Amino acid sequence: MANKPVTRTASRVTKKRVLSGVHFMNGDEAIAEGAIAAGCTFFAAYPITPQSEIAERMARRLPQVDGVFIQMEDELGAMAAVIGAAWGGVKAMTATSGPGFSLMMENLGLAVMTETPCVIANVQRGAPSTGLPTLVGQGDMMQARWGSHGHYEIIALSPASPQEAFDLTVKAFALSERFRSPVLLMTDEVVGHMYERVEIPEEVPVAPRRKPKAPPDGFLPFKPEEDLVPPMACAGDGYRIHVTGLTHDERGYPAMDAEAHDKLVRRLCEKITRFRDEFTWYEEVMTEDAEVLVISYGISARVSLGGVELARAKGIKAGLLRLITIWPFPDEVIRKFADRVGGLVVVEINLGQIYREVERASGGRVPMRGVFHAGGRIHTPEEVLAGIEEVLECRS
Repeated sequence: MANKPVTRTASRVTKKRVLSGVHFMNGDEAIAEGAIAAGCTFFAAYPITPQSEIAERMARRLPQVDGVFIQMEDELGAMAAVIGAAWGGVKAMTATSGPGFSLMMENLGLAVMTETPCVIANVQRGAPSTGLPTLVGQGDMMQARWGSHGHYEIIALSPASPQEAFDLTVKAFALSERFRSPVLLMTDEVVGHMYERVEIPEEVPVAPRRKPKAPPDGFLPFKPEEDLVPPMACAGDGYRIHVTGLTHDERGYPAMDAEAHDKLVRRLCEKITRFRDEFTWYEEVMTEDAEVLVISYGISARVSLGGVELARAKGIKAGLLRLITIWPFPDEVIRKFADRVGGLVVVEINLGQIYREVERASGGRVPMRGVFHAGGRIHTPEEVLAGIEEVLECRS
């Protein structure tokens, strides 16, 4: 009996862009869902722990919402692909960890110079070099600010839970469009891998891309509006655009002189610093009567809260300031507290990167102590308590 030909009908599985409802997911998965909910339709990355769950989720989900996932040959290519996709008119993202973050730095600078909106998630691990690929670290905080060459400003946010990983990813995309700038999501291995309740709302606002209103004739692609941000004409919009990492004028053409360079770089910095109060986010816990303030971020802030509670149980008036916006650094917030409290304790999984920023911002007003180690584990509440007690001894 002859075999009958088999006719296969292609079927397409389509899922909602926003997976509204209550979920039990880890921080990496929450970042992926936050990106898709925010309108991301392009993700390029190279596998690296502990961010792999972001890429794995994006590889499954993006085709379901007419998006594109691509595994690049390395992180240099991944960041370049994200820039190209953004100029193609879509919202684009990548994710990585330590060594991959280092490889992205040159093209991060290109994104700053070309004013390319995109989001980069860094799930930090023990470093430098290959370090501790599967264990926690927070040692890339200064690299986030100064990792690429030259003087520039960057926006970096630090979630402390899977729920916040979702929420801040949505905000990161909004900020990237608002300022036409790359935005960093600086999380860590523990937040990335911890499973918690994540509630996704029915509707998530999708930030629009700022399109030019002027006709193509006479359009200057890098002429800023009043807020110092130019509208963005992408490939295929019908405008003539020229995009280069060289110092350029408002036409986008190279302008090779000191005056043009100073004008451009100052604007790229000021468009962020002028409006920093709009996105300087932080959380205060028991700070009203605090005599000692613990400052931390990410997973270290959750442990620090335990140390503050131990101190309160011993009659020590301690409070917690959890930094959510890391860059631009919230100088005024730190100064405000330095004028109110008698001591500052900084807790982080590195050897004092944000400590130095707190020290600078506080201006030596109060005694300080750092609770540090190089990575591989989170702190204990008892270690935080010890730091609180040490700074109290400095006052006596």
